[in-house]
Amino acid sequence: MSGKALLALVALASSWPASAAEGTGVTLGPRVDAIMASWSRPDSPGCAVGVTTDDGLILTKGYGQADLDHGVPNGPHTVFDIGSVSKQFTAAVIGMLAREGKLSLDDDVRRFVPELPRYEAPITLRHLLHHTSGLRDYTDLLALVGWQTEDWTTEAQALAMLSRQKELNFLPGTRHLYSNSGYFLLGIVAARAGGKPFAELARERVFAPLGMASTHVHADHRRIVKDRAVGYAMQDGRWTIAVSDWEQAGDGSLMTTVEDLARWLRNFDEPKVGGRALLDELLRKGRLASGEEIPYAEGLRLGTYRGLATVGHNGSWAGYRASVLRFPSERTAVIVLCNAESANARTIALAVADEALAGRLGPAPPSPSATPPAAEPVKPPPARAADLTGVPGRYRSDELDAEFAVVATETGLALRIRDRDSPLVPVGTDAWELQPADPLPLTVTALRDGATVITGLTLTCDCDGFRTLRLGRVR
Repeated sequence: MSGKALLALVALASSWPASAAEGTGVTLGPRVDAIMASWSRPDSPGCAVGVTTDDGLILTKGYGQADLDHGVPNGPHTVFDIGSVSKQFTAAVIGMLAREGKLSLDDDVRRFVPELPRYEAPITLRHLLHHTSGLRDYTDLLALVGWQTEDWTTEAQALAMLSRQKELNFLPGTRHLYSNSGYFLLGIVAARAGGKPFAELARERVFAPLGMASTHVHADHRRIVKDRAVGYAMQDGRWTIAVSDWEQAGDGSLMTTVEDLARWLRNFDEPKVGGRALLDELLRKGRLASGEEIPYAEGLRLGTYRGLATVGHNGSWAGYRASVLRFPSERTAVIVLCNAESANARTIALAVADEALAGRLGPAPPSPSATPPAAEPVKPPPARAADLTGVPGRYRSDELDAEFAVVATETGLALRIRDRDSPLVPVGTDAWELQPADPLPLTVTALRDGATVITGLTLTCDCDGFRTLRLGRVR
């Protein structure tokens, strides 16, 4: 064994109880290896997996490579972007500020972010925490105007986009619809109420007290990160780099390790940061105005798996996938962090839980039915050729601060977003679908003044980000 490897083992042993290297960890290891066999390759990215119990981190192993360029393997010290798993840390900082009287969860978000427009009803911080605000998702809006995940986008750009939105998806409090905009805004609220950048607040109040030395809010895309896993995606049969330079925080942009997340999860059973009152608040399910309870608490989803209550969250951004799943009654948790776009971290986490909690889980869910798939629904007849007359042209959205163009091609029409043309396939009179659904699954409908003159377009998205947007005709 090399000196470096020995030091790593000594460091791990000093971080967790001695029983972490024996008992269930020993017997669990080979079974997790079998689950991860397809990712345990020297020419592939992969994942880091951890299992925690009362004895600490009883298992932590890496599979595949953190960096294919340099042949660096994944491991317990590898730093991953965890996507939306970040949201629970934002909720924790907000909860701490609320307990100090610097804000109230029932405050109108415009108390701290007056740049937002006034809507029919106020949006409260509680609405943001539970995804009941009705706000359109800024990530979808930026994608719609052509921003790729590898592009550099800033907090100011995202806030400006939200500030231009004239409509909500629904009246605040009446529905639950996941939106990254809420937690992005909560990061801004925390900074303005706490008097420091959100990244500093999270470090001072959560990461440092828990010893999460490898965790940070990645709000500067230029920052060098020791032991960082590179994100990858498969394209044309080969792995390609898939990382993001977006600098919005609160809803994501948190980088951490399996070991550090284990420290955070232990805090739920043995509170060191925030106290029991804060942790109980994080686990409080949201309610709609109707009184209906929803399964989303504050940055955490509550559910059940094979008869046991679960608390967790998944993350997905660029080439990273993450899943953190806790079983409170068993004081057991599974952590899966991956640097491959095609990795299903949630499925891996459940498979590991099946092994870690063998004998304590209820019956396994039934296998998917072997019945043949239902026939594809019949689409409306294609648009008549005459409908294409006058459709090509330029269209603008003030809410997006962007122009689009519909252009004629040899085969029909295409929607031009920046310099990229996406084919429009007719699905009815004056209606077309964007195919492939890139950047978003859109239906484009022409708006006519009478029978002939086209005055604009309506974009309808089969996504959580927004329902409809109207584009006015420029010429």
